[in-house]
Amino acid sequence: MLNCVTPLRIFCAVLFIAAAADAPAQPGYPARPVRLIVPSSAGGGTDIVARIIAPELSKRLGQQVVIENRPGAGTMIGIEIAAKSPPDGYSLLMGLSTLAINSALYKKVPYDPVRDFAPITVAVTSASILVVHPSLPVKTLKELIAFARARPGQLNYASAGNGTYPHMTYELFLSMAKLKMVHIPYKGTAPAMIDMLAGQVATMAATVLTGLPHIRAGRLRALGITSAKRSDVVPDIPTVAEGGLPGYESVQWYAVLAPAKTPTEIVARLNAELVHVLRSPEIKKRFAADAAETVGNTPEQFARHIRSELDKWAKVARDAGLRPE
Repeated sequence: MLNCVTPLRIFCAVLFIAAAADAPAQPGYPARPVRLIVPSSAGGGTDIVARIIAPELSKRLGQQVVIENRPGAGTMIGIEIAAKSPPDGYSLLMGLSTLAINSALYKKVPYDPVRDFAPITVAVTSASILVVHPSLPVKTLKELIAFARARPGQLNYASAGNGTYPHMTYELFLSMAKLKMVHIPYKGTAPAMIDMLAGQVATMAATVLTGLPHIRAGRLRALGITSAKRSDVVPDIPTVAEGGLPGYESVQWYAVLAPAKTPTEIVARLNAELVHVLRSPEIKKRFAADAAETVGNTPEQFARHIRSELDKWAKVARDAGLRPE
């Protein structure tokens, strides 16, 4: 308590307010529910990850973590809302790969992935599988590369839409293999898969979750998984790197971030609790069933990952001739 005589009361009050404004986060955090902004619709991959993690994080924090879906504009609406939220630890973002990809594809992105966020941790990563329709006379990735190279611009590939993770994953493949194919963007994974199964498109990068049932049924042929190592769920499918493109890796990542200037002690608390949740055998098993892998890294490691992703997808966009819109 400041010891102030009467003539100095106003001056002391100003000092007290200023000191309070610069004070570190209160030890009672969190004192009320925390909202977790999901920049996509309910039922999508980002939403599923959030809904698996949120109940366990609620237990660890002692306060409810409330999911708020704010889809639109290629996830940019929800991301912007999170970026502009008060940096007090009560508004978090369930981010994903498009946090970095959008910057390579759009001239006006309403947020800066580095400046506007305090990274907390990467939660989960999920690979895709490069698949072809069985009518295509190729059985390995090397055969696909040779077949496509002999027919530049004649093959087409499907994606869930321009700028989506499946689109950029396939563009990375084309760039590294030095191939030319025609991109057929769809409004989501479901319609892309329908035409893929019908043979209307030759190939695509399918998530393990959506592609595996069709691979096992013989309706699609798997050529390579996009992660750096083979999946325990489908260990017989080689990586794209093993299939002929050393150094290839493309995984969808889901992560938790806070607005920039969130107090470091709050970021540290959230990181510790999330890592505890992600290391839980039950949570790891639940994600592994969908061929997803829990991560739980440090804020510093996540910050480096974001910068690496920005550089990576900017190069892919340049090599593919994708001009920012």
